[in-house]
Amino acid sequence: MSDQTTNGPVLAADGTPLKRSLSRALRMQKLRALALIAPLLIFVLLTFILPIADMLFRSVENQIVADTIPETVEALADWDPASGTLPDEAVYAALAADLQVAVAAKTHTRLGSRLNYELTGASSLFRKSGRKVKRMDLDADISFKDAFIDIDKDWGEIEIWRTIKTYSPSYTSGYFLNAVDMQKGADGAEQRPENQQIYLKLFARTLFMSLVITGSCILLGYPVAWILANLPTRSANLLMILVLLPFWTSLLVRTSAWKVMLQQQGVINDTLVWLGLVADDARLVMINNQFGTIVAMTHILLPFMILPMYSVMQTIPQTYVRAAKSLGATNWTAFWRVYFPQSVPGIGAGSILVFILSIGYYITPEIVGGNTGTFISNRIAYHISSSLNWGLAAALGSILLAVVLLLYYAYDKIVGIDNVKLGG
Repeated sequence: MSDQTTNGPVLAADGTPLKRSLSRALRMQKLRALALIAPLLIFVLLTFILPIADMLFRSVENQIVADTIPETVEALADWDPASGTLPDEAVYAALAADLQVAVAAKTHTRLGSRLNYELTGASSLFRKSGRKVKRMDLDADISFKDAFIDIDKDWGEIEIWRTIKTYSPSYTSGYFLNAVDMQKGADGAEQRPENQQIYLKLFARTLFMSLVITGSCILLGYPVAWILANLPTRSANLLMILVLLPFWTSLLVRTSAWKVMLQQQGVINDTLVWLGLVADDARLVMINNQFGTIVAMTHILLPFMILPMYSVMQTIPQTYVRAAKSLGATNWTAFWRVYFPQSVPGIGAGSILVFILSIGYYITPEIVGGNTGTFISNRIAYHISSSLNWGLAAALGSILLAVVLLLYYAYDKIVGIDNVKLGG
């Protein structure tokens, strides 16, 4: 009896082997923990992961051409745009058959809108042709080529057919090419005409202004955070209310207030004229440009810089600075050599927060930025809500996401993300 107990498996109170009982208990504990975080995981999946996946898919998806005019796409497979000749009669006949089906399903206008992103005039061409082809007798002994050219002379141009063939695959890199001021040409990717190149300039402007805004927030926020961290608790709490006060005011109201203050007949210009610093007929232009965007966004994002720096500065013992002074260091040396290095993690946390927020802002630049102070996010919003070119908007958003991740990676390699903290 004693030997069996010594050599056999250890049993739990219910008679099952202890090892199996522990494994079951651990498994149940993990399932309970998973059930507790399941709502958060589902929320993140539905509101973050799936939208990003959908954005990435839309940036390359191009099934509308092949789905709307499948016979035409198949007939164009053997046609070479570089030959300089128009497609043969069979292609025009296939287009007539496809368009009759598309008109009945009311999808020909969507096709025209898609091709209009690549070739101006394609949208009206398909609407006009749809009305005419609807009444066309496909069994009649006619020249469909001549019939289409009679409907609109553009059907006698190679460019429309080259565009249809180029964008007939189900997936395309055309949106990404457009997002970097390029386009699909007869010989592959090529640069767009100079007067159509806007996106690379917008990306550069967005990065530059976001860095300037981040730097402005550091310069203005560091002294405020230092004062808050070194004041008595009661006084610091009162001043903290002033820092948090902007959060209790609508973003639209704050931006509109800056528009009122910065305009040529605004408060700031009136004050400068009253002080005699600026002539009445030479008022400063501080709105609808980069300056207005930088000022307004610095004010809006400043609390996001102050709070991380303040939380880190609170944890820095004042005895370190006093010890440095007792060893002969001046106030500046004690600050620069002892206090400032310990506050760098707060600067890093605030900088990442402000930079990522600013690079995706579009409300404030839209109101106060004008033509020269808008961000790439304003263009993305335009394509989503106005031009309805969701593919290009998705490509621009994907590139912006990639740029942010690349900068985040570079920051991690240079500074180290482990050095970024919010206090403690």
